Amino acid sequence: QVQLVESGGGLVQAGGSLRLSCTASGRTSNINGVGWFRQTPDREREFVGYITWSSGSTNYADSVKGRFTISRDNAKNAVYLQMNSLKPEDTAIYFCANRFRLSIPHTVRWAYDSWGQGTQVTVSS
Repeated sequence: QVQLVESGGGLVQAGGSLRLSCTASGRTSNINGVGWFRQTPDREREFVGYITWSSGSTNYADSVKGRFTISRDNAKNAVYLQMNSLKPEDTAIYFCANRFRLSIPHTVRWAYDSWGQGTQVTVSS
């Protein structure tokens, strides 16, 4: 079992930046890839981005492409979500999770397990 913990959320003005961290522990050899999702009370949990653990290849939702960047540090068992040019609509709880089911596309939440507890990001206008 893999455990993931997010950190780094906070309050930032529009146009600002934040870097979220997702730190893994436990059976880290089971990590296939890490996805970032976000959720608000009035929206379904939505895909933000994904990084493959072995190759480091990334993929992003159109809404964040060009503004958000995912990276990883295998030695630290950590994945980072660098968020630049933040907008009020980026306000959400951000979660990371391990992609468990490779038969399901990485953009779908059901492909994942070992969800972290989430970290709140609030962007003021």
